[in-house]
Amino acid sequence: MGDGDGFDSIRSFIKSDGSEADYHALSHLQELGLCDLNSLPFTIRLLLEAALRKCDGFLVSRKDVERIASWTPTMTPEEIPFSPSRVILQDFTGVPAVVDIAALRDAMVELGGDPNRVNQQVPVDLVIDHSVQVDHFGSPGAFEQNVGLEFSRNRERYAFLKWGQEAFRTVKVVPPGNVIVQQINIEHLARVVCRSTGDGQTVAYPDTLVGTDSHTTMVNGLSVLGW
Repeated sequence: MGDGDGFDSIRSFIKSDGSEADYHALSHLQELGLCDLNSLPFTIRLLLEAALRKCDGFLVSRKDVERIASWTPTMTPEEIPFSPSRVILQDFTGVPAVVDIAALRDAMVELGGDPNRVNQQVPVDLVIDHSVQVDHFGSPGAFEQNVGLEFSRNRERYAFLKWGQEAFRTVKVVPPGNVIVQQINIEHLARVVCRSTGDGQTVAYPDTLVGTDSHTTMVNGLSVLGW
């Protein structure tokens, strides 16, 4: 928790399978009289945990946490701060995003700053699946032929994306030929419980995401909150 947020000793400790981590226990908010957990839907609890974990008194304030904690079905909707655990992008949205970050780095160089300081704040998975063209079908080697043509046609594009994966922190590019985005999101990318380490401490927190594919919400079947 950040300075000035007004929450003290809000973290709890968990040990599982030989590993240890802290987590932000919502039960402490209930002990402070800020919420009734039994009346909060699980989706609201996840939004509350994210706000509590990110509360720094600046981007996320104590008032933000209290507003989410006091949620009721009849309250007037208001904007709330939310930072997902990860973002999943398709090629037609992810490629422009990488271009934008690269442009920001160029601007940083022009200003005399360190371009390596320009990074996205949330881990990103970029899945290439919507641009694949089918030229061959109905034969045992059709898959390999189509993937080979995809790479030869878009060699410059994939070289740029490979650079982006190496240049930017927590950017992962899933190349074509690795099934469609919703399947790989559920079977490979979904973490259910995320972990991050900083200042010598490991923090565990729920897996939540925002995605640009219409099937992103299928991941809710794994208890992962996705938009």
